[in-house]
Amino acid sequence: MALVGAGEFLDSMRQVDAALLERAGGKRVAILPTASAPDGPDVPQRWAEMGVGHFESIGAQAEAVMALDRDGCHDASKSNAVRRSNLVYFSGGKPDYLLATLDGTPLWAAVLGVLEKGGVVAGCSAGAMILGGWIPARPAAGTLSIWREAFGLVHQTLILPHFDEIPAWITRPLGWIRPRRSTLVGVDGGTALIGRSAGPDGVDPAWQVHGRGRVVVRGGGRSATYYEGERVALVRSAG
Repeated sequence: MALVGAGEFLDSMRQVDAALLERAGGKRVAILPTASAPDGPDVPQRWAEMGVGHFESIGAQAEAVMALDRDGCHDASKSNAVRRSNLVYFSGGKPDYLLATLDGTPLWAAVLGVLEKGGVVAGCSAGAMILGGWIPARPAAGTLSIWREAFGLVHQTLILPHFDEIPAWITRPLGWIRPRRSTLVGVDGGTALIGRSAGPDGVDPAWQVHGRGRVVVRGGGRSATYYEGERVALVRSAG
């Protein structure tokens, strides 16, 4: 998996995305601009065109999968397009919309199938956030919690993209009130954290930073910053 802070489909990400394509074991890329659907029809179309052009320029066979609502995520042709890809890339937008739209659908099952066969799933901004354990959300009826459970592919994490753009007076309190036993993972723009989900010991092996910025990890008594080429062990924190 790849957690991208910001900057999807820009020239500054060519080297990172070429590395993802190499890891994917094939040239087929599915671009999913689903998270941007609430911003109006022109926005997902723009992301789709940018994504296809970007990946074709580095030698991929790229296809935009315009599953922009739950009906689209139940469309067999769109799920099949994802299923035959080697790399699935979710661009940015609204994380709560993306999570609700994908959850429990055949298209999300197809995404998981790509991972199971050894492919790569990449998410930028909102696309990265849903791969963690929680996303920020408005409190539901009967609860004061500001957290909503996400897909949890990166175990026990709260993923914060655009980390270099968010003021410390926002990120620090989020770290204090993060869900119990969670780890906050902040990813700068132009930066990706690439690795695999946790094994039975609770440690996510072989995560590595790629790109121009930082990855900040806070949790379990640890606060550390990592840069290009450095390895990161994402441990299920104790508090």
